[in-house]
Amino acid sequence: MAHGDVAHGHVAHGDVALRRVARVVLLDPAERILLLHGHEPGDPSDAWWFTPGGGLEGDESREQAALRELAEETGITDVELGPVLWHRVCSFPFAGRRWDQDEWYYLARTSQTATAPTALTDLERRSVAGARWWTCQELAEAHETVYPTRLAELLRRLLDEGPPADPETLDTEIV
Repeated sequence: MAHGDVAHGHVAHGDVALRRVARVVLLDPAERILLLHGHEPGDPSDAWWFTPGGGLEGDESREQAALRELAEETGITDVELGPVLWHRVCSFPFAGRRWDQDEWYYLARTSQTATAPTALTDLERRSVAGARWWTCQELAEAHETVYPTRLAELLRRLLDEGPPADPETLDTEIV
């Protein structure tokens, strides 16, 4: 989530510079999605689930960032990266500051289901409490907070209809 030098790779949205982020909707052969369990540093009760991913570093592409972040956060490198599914602008408080992000969600598939982070930042070590594979049904029935908030519905449509012809713009989320 909070990764790298956020001074790099911003795009403008109104008067706010947005951090460019690549996220991964990673599916295993059973069509389960991998989510990370995050929480506010110092307050594990303020928790949520989210897709792997993070900010672009230097001059890397969004595709390169998606694969790098996935490897760092989950250890999963045997991945077939697919198309961009969704695009979302979001803004949220985390770790004492506000994050304004322009997020692209890539479809990816893997048969590698064991996870082990390889390169978490200090902030990630203090705020990421593990990973879990979810079925679409489990996600739909979950009482925990999940981002993006319509993920269960989006995943069901993806599994039923396949990827959209063009990336779908999700509602802007401001927390």
